[in-house]
Amino acid sequence: MQRRDFLKLSAALGAASALPLWSRSLMAAEQRPLLPVPSLLLPDARGEIKLVAQQGTSHWRGKDVPTWGYNGGLLGPAIQLERGKEVRVNIFNRLPDATTVHWHGLEIPGEVDGGPQARIEPGQQRSVSFTPDQPAATCWFHPHQHGRTGYQVAQGLAGLVLINDPESGKLLLPKQWGVDDIPVILQDKRLTEDGSKIDYQLDVMDAAVGWFGDMLLTNGAIYPQHGVPRGWLRLRLLNGCNARSLKLTTSDGRPMYVIGSDGGLLAEPVKLSELPMIPGERFEVLVDTSDGKPFELQTLPVRQMGMTLTPFDQPLPVLSITPLRVMASGTLPDKLVEIPAVAVPQASDTRWLQLMMDPELDRRGMQALMDKYGHAAMAGMDMSAHGMSGMMDDKSAAAPKGKMQGMEHCKDRMAHCGMAGMDHGKMGGIDHSKMAGMDHGDIKDKQAKPATPFDFHQGNKINGFAFNMEKPAFEAKQGVWEKWTISGEGDMMMHPFHVHGAQFRILSENGKPPAAHRSGWKDMVLVEGWRSEILVRFNHKADKPNAYMAHCHLLEHEDTGMMLGFTVA
Repeated sequence: MQRRDFLKLSAALGAASALPLWSRSLMAAEQRPLLPVPSLLLPDARGEIKLVAQQGTSHWRGKDVPTWGYNGGLLGPAIQLERGKEVRVNIFNRLPDATTVHWHGLEIPGEVDGGPQARIEPGQQRSVSFTPDQPAATCWFHPHQHGRTGYQVAQGLAGLVLINDPESGKLLLPKQWGVDDIPVILQDKRLTEDGSKIDYQLDVMDAAVGWFGDMLLTNGAIYPQHGVPRGWLRLRLLNGCNARSLKLTTSDGRPMYVIGSDGGLLAEPVKLSELPMIPGERFEVLVDTSDGKPFELQTLPVRQMGMTLTPFDQPLPVLSITPLRVMASGTLPDKLVEIPAVAVPQASDTRWLQLMMDPELDRRGMQALMDKYGHAAMAGMDMSAHGMSGMMDDKSAAAPKGKMQGMEHCKDRMAHCGMAGMDHGKMGGIDHSKMAGMDHGDIKDKQAKPATPFDFHQGNKINGFAFNMEKPAFEAKQGVWEKWTISGEGDMMMHPFHVHGAQFRILSENGKPPAAHRSGWKDMVLVEGWRSEILVRFNHKADKPNAYMAHCHLLEHEDTGMMLGFTVA
């Protein structure tokens, strides 16, 4: 055992009595693992990196479970890149499936972005070369095989990308990897009843609400522990879940200081007690451990369908942190980096992206969720807006006021929304039970009849169309600012929206100005029942065979059509 591991264990055992009661009971229930820290992978002397997608095994709940990973059996290394230095990544696919490797958050040309067109067949390899030219940031890489992204991420394929630059290097931030600079990759998983494998099957329920699990992993381990120096601790947080949003906090209420978001450092730290994170999102936070007291990083219950089932119906610990006697050397600067103010150019191009779900998928998906889990899965939401008023205690319950508000604005954009022929001006008080000729209010009568076939694989759409790899939706101009409005009006679902090839600024998020910690560079924006606006510019080209993607990062929505390709010229 290494000396550092011994110190971690000794400190954790000595501090166990100081942890909250629910933490001590969880410790007693199962042996606590040490936090696995991904290794740092740097380019070699020739500027090359070898990345192997491979099969492996992970040990959870007393069982050996088949998993996938990069350069190992689960997850992958943290690839460290330097701004302005070219790197060549040689990717080998030793999986039974075709796959791709997408560089999520990197501003690189379409030909190396790793979207669904960049297939690597089993037994084959692909090499990509690029030069990162963007501020220091915590990004990540994961598969993007269309129709199989959710499955492959669920099997364990994901890893961090760390971009360094001279400006951030001058700050006295914690930077000792695995000591005071800690990666925290959070993912939920669900195993089969016998615990022998990951239970993933894309069905109508998952296509509607997303695939979710009943255990939460931190760097691939269930509720691990980690010993850290006393002082400022840096946590690089990634919500790597397929569909689950998280709400992070500390067990003893100590504040978290957000210093960075998806695309890099903020202008100054932002003090928070709770940090919501949507799938695909990253934040860097500093936490003060100088008092020497152990505490937990935990996630609180969220209001999202399917995500309130046990054990996520109460505060759930994800990482036990125990300060050691050693003192840390990092600091919390008052100022971080310069970020230009957001101003929409008068000549900026505008685009409207309407996210939508087929009403039949909506109805069937909600029905399947209710049948399997009951009202506990509804997160307190009124299901009348999902064509399920007949299932509610109050049969006359109407859609919540304001949930559908604003759809009349899409009337002027029918060509964009792909919904010509519908009277969107009347959708403010829409009755979902009348959509597509379906009387959803009488669910019991419908259940009595044989189910009609329904192909949900194209049930999610943008501007009225499911993803078509052969037909990019539009062409953006290189170097030109564009204002995009991404609308979730008429859809109560959470959509974590991601744009390839650029970092953007959020102008508004669900009709409100972005929170302070969300006002920096981002590649993820939350769309939930209303509109979000972003200001984006593409500095690299993407031709038709290598189009960029814009999509919902709830992976089952992406896999069932809520994605479009676009070119940059």
